Amino acid sequence: MPDGARVLIADDDPDIRDLVEFKLTQSGYAVEAVGDGLAAWESFQAERPALVILDVMMPGLSGIDVLRKIRDSENGAVPVLLLSAKSRDSDVDTGFAVGADDYVIKPFSPRELLHRVNGMLARAR
Repeated sequence: MPDGARVLIADDDPDIRDLVEFKLTQSGYAVEAVGDGLAAWESFQAERPALVILDVMMPGLSGIDVLRKIRDSENGAVPVLLLSAKSRDSDVDTGFAVGADDYVIKPFSPRELLHRVNGMLARAR
């Protein structure tokens, strides 16, 4: 299923970033991993990914800010999964209201995250 699809991961926690990158790369995805929102936005503009995974709380631009920019861009239909330690209903509601396609709360199962990524990309095709 992955067929080398490009996935952009943005998370300021290097352990989480490395874990997600490893799991997706191991599964056949081409992954670019960055550590902040500004780098995520720049990477998104430089080469449109098939899917974006954004941490909500990052330095510079937050994941919510990056998501807003993505949705306002000409490539705004890219699937976006928010990954966050923010677990209150209002946080999840905000993520979906801004345009997230999915929201995963930390800590998370890497296997479940992979299933969600696979499903999102299958629906996007």
